[in-house]
Amino acid sequence: MSEPLWEPDTLPDEQAAPHNLEAEKAVLGSMLFDLAAIDLAERILTGPEDFYELRHQIVYQAITSLYCRDRKPKVDPITVSAELLATGNLTKVGGAAYVHQLVQSVPIMGNAGGYAEIVREHAQLRAVLTATRKATQRVLTAANTASEILEAAMADLQAAAKGVDTIDEKLSVADRWMGFIDELEAGKDPRALDTPWPDLNDIIDLKPGQLITVGAGTGQGKSLFGMNLAGHVALTRGKPALVASMEMGGSELMARLTAAEAGVDVDHLVRRKLEPVDWERVFRAAPKMQNAGNFILDDSPNLTLGKIRARVRWMAATGRSPAILVADYLQLLTPESNGKKEKTRANEVAELSRGLKLLAMEFEIPVVALAQFNRGAVGRQPMVSDFKDSSSIEQDSNVIILMHRPLAEDGTDTGPRAGEIDLIVAKNRNGASGRIVSLAFQGRFARLRSMAG
Repeated sequence: MSEPLWEPDTLPDEQAAPHNLEAEKAVLGSMLFDLAAIDLAERILTGPEDFYELRHQIVYQAITSLYCRDRKPKVDPITVSAELLATGNLTKVGGAAYVHQLVQSVPIMGNAGGYAEIVREHAQLRAVLTATRKATQRVLTAANTASEILEAAMADLQAAAKGVDTIDEKLSVADRWMGFIDELEAGKDPRALDTPWPDLNDIIDLKPGQLITVGAGTGQGKSLFGMNLAGHVALTRGKPALVASMEMGGSELMARLTAAEAGVDVDHLVRRKLEPVDWERVFRAAPKMQNAGNFILDDSPNLTLGKIRARVRWMAATGRSPAILVADYLQLLTPESNGKKEKTRANEVAELSRGLKLLAMEFEIPVVALAQFNRGAVGRQPMVSDFKDSSSIEQDSNVIILMHRPLAEDGTDTGPRAGEIDLIVAKNRNGASGRIVSLAFQGRFARLRSMAG
């Protein structure tokens, strides 16, 4: 048997990374023999980089390039060899003889999927190995902080996991039709979450991948909105929820959550001055709170998008993948350090807004971003342009809710609509916008309540 024309490089003093050259040859040979094998392999493999040997990467690229280029593609050893010759890569793979040899190396025609899965499995093992080596190098060089090293390692491992169990062949309208009919008969999207306010549920759904931005002025109830919503998802619907709070610490968050669930004056809880009737209500709420292991309150200092992403991954790893994420609030998030200088605050907030949207899409959950208004919104009904520091919030959001308390002329809550707050649905990509929902503002109990019925 002749010696291989090309040997893969290996790291010094280390064994070769995981690979299976026979499976790689069998995949390529199947693709050269049957067009259906190309479709199957492309659904399983993420790209040429899944192949360990360089010449196999080159051949795979040539096959898929030919296949995608023509309406009636002709993919066989002859056409692929011609493609490789035209791109100057024929000698790199060992000539036309090696391309023909690939077809002869297939043990069983019709098993391209099985061979591709072996190749993909080894590619993932190599990615894991690379991620651990990078993490080790970062630790040894001490070029980053521990939290930055952990975040980078988790990001690398997440990338290694990309493509696992994601093959979905039900892509046609025919495949999707009956599921769509089931949703119509059910009257709702089974993936959507509701809110604790029926009137608002008539207008919006909280769907996976959406960024829902809730804006308000200082002290106007946006934190109450976020905590009430997350509490509804976790404590009423029994689904995991994550609140990432840059606004309040864990003790303050617990006081507001307990006030809302137990009906105790939040001031009594914050100042630790409970009366006997307060203790009775706290004890009645205790069983629900003691079993709320799926409700995570992250009050870590200097929260960044990377830290929030790491927290979501941690919840997923512990079997509690969050059904919703509430970020309180957007402008308090710490921007990631990427080495850029002279970055304006508007640019920073734009990156944070876009990052939350991408996070919603990455983990397929609704992300509720609470956001602060400019001072110019004080004393009047707010507009979308009132968001502090950035106008990109409007572009990134699927839904925008503006909160407005109709106070008396002297700024006190004593007017004809005392104790009320309006939720203005200013943007709704999947429904009506411009609608206003009025809620009861029960600040002493840290909660917003529906006025319907």
